[in-house]
Amino acid sequence: MTRLIRQWQGLPDDLRGSAAALGAFDGVHRGHQAVIATAAEAARRLGRPLSVVSFDPHPRRFFQPDAAPFRLMTPDQMVRALAPLGVETLFLLPFDADMAALGPEAFAREVLAQGLGLTHAAVGFDFTYGKGRAGSPESLARDGAVHGFTVGVCPRVDDPDGLKLSSSAVREAVHAGDMARAAAILGRPFAIAGEVIHGDKRGRTIGVPTANVALGDYMRPAYGVYATRTRLADGRVLDGVANLGVRPMYALETPLLEVWLFDFDGDLYGQTIETELVAFLRGEAKLDGLDALKAQIARDAEAARAALAKAG
Repeated sequence: MTRLIRQWQGLPDDLRGSAAALGAFDGVHRGHQAVIATAAEAARRLGRPLSVVSFDPHPRRFFQPDAAPFRLMTPDQMVRALAPLGVETLFLLPFDADMAALGPEAFAREVLAQGLGLTHAAVGFDFTYGKGRAGSPESLARDGAVHGFTVGVCPRVDDPDGLKLSSSAVREAVHAGDMARAAAILGRPFAIAGEVIHGDKRGRTIGVPTANVALGDYMRPAYGVYATRTRLADGRVLDGVANLGVRPMYALETPLLEVWLFDFDGDLYGQTIETELVAFLRGEAKLDGLDALKAQIARDAEAARAALAKAG
């Protein structure tokens, strides 16, 4: 299991000295995984633990506090995505005014060398850091040579099918409802995790009780109906169908993920669940009355079961 550490100062010796991959890593997509693999090779060569160094909040949120929601994952999801890659520790450093004010050399010296005690730093070919994003892989290598750590640069990774392996490409796919393309870039389906909250309980009256999750700072996928797979807190994974959006028939002020879990009867309120959006089925629509809604839900459930069977 990957440990989550939210500081870089005053660390005990057992948390210092790792070979680390540096970056935002929002989504931990296949391009990110290549950078982490570069760090992993150095960790094996140097006999050091493997870590990832990232930031919370995302620097974009710090500099653009009013930006529309854009995150692809929560810190807990990042931890789970990193564990299979052999990452022992995720250093999720607080990105505040002090961090933003550090120039490239000061960041390398104070945070990476003195704070984390890195032995190696792996970055992507387009990595930038420090005040004004003035630092580059080349400047990091120069600073590392001065402050006692080596630097590896992962070249651009091209997908044989022509996919752009980037967080922005994932966002474009999710925004368009192209969940197959998003999953191909990520290496797994896009998923939304959150606490199950109380809704208006209207679904119970028509035999389709839903588990409702607020979207928070997640980027907004295409509004509509999805075939889903949901992991419960106890580890069970259940197929389902979900509406994501503002629900035109019974309008919501803020978008919501409402998941109907097939063949499930239980109380999930207050529990954290994670729902994979496996396939986009249709856009949101305002239907002509309750009977039309019930008939459409039945069709959506049938379509979701077929899509999930096809997905495997």
